[in-house]
Amino acid sequence: MRIFIYIVCSFIVITMAYWAYTENYTTQASIRRVEELNRLVADEKEAISILNAEWAYLNRPERLSNLADLNFIKLKLVPLAAQHFTELEVIPMSPRRSLVVSSPVLVSSDGGKQFP
Repeated sequence: MRIFIYIVCSFIVITMAYWAYTENYTTQASIRRVEELNRLVADEKEAISILNAEWAYLNRPERLSNLADLNFIKLKLVPLAAQHFTELEVIPMSPRRSLVVSSPVLVSSDGGKQFP
């Protein structure tokens, strides 16, 4: 009986050692993957900050003003002024139309209820 218990205990120890070995390498692989993803995120954040800086550089007011002046004939862009704004009541609005349902609508495909 002792030999059987020793064999079972030895088998359990070997099994646990194998499990710990595989978990160790799985964990190390996961850690490497997380580090790689963190590097990729950092690279993308750097690219976004560079693009934001380029966007700010390209949208400088003096540059946009020069572009508007160069393309005035084609675009007809003028600076905003107070006379470009007005009250909402001055703007002509079309009257609202009421929705009239002239025929019923079939709701289900199996010949269910129809609503007027």
